[in-house]
Amino acid sequence: MYAIVKAGGKQYKVSENDVINVNKLDVAEGDEIVLDEVLLVSDGSDIKVGAPYVDGAKVTAKAVKQFRDKKINAWTYRPKKHTQRHYGHRQYLTSVSIEKITF
Repeated sequence: MYAIVKAGGKQYKVSENDVINVNKLDVAEGDEIVLDEVLLVSDGSDIKVGAPYVDGAKVTAKAVKQFRDKKINAWTYRPKKHTQRHYGHRQYLTSVSIEKITF
């Protein structure tokens, strides 16, 4: 059984006992999360597609940890102007463990 859920502004294909990293959610470590924005649910033979969400479907998850991703380094450069700029970014993420899919 798997589901496609919307979490942190992105879509993820999840099944039970998966661990995914999503954009930071405002929860503490160990808290239970209910993801009710389920776009698709499949149990092998039956597929239910929502418009936009599947009615009555939800994914129960648990927040494992809050952390920051690896640093992304980038450069901008303008030829013939002798200007350049370096910047970096570290995204805040939440690691989520999927416990149960119901519909």
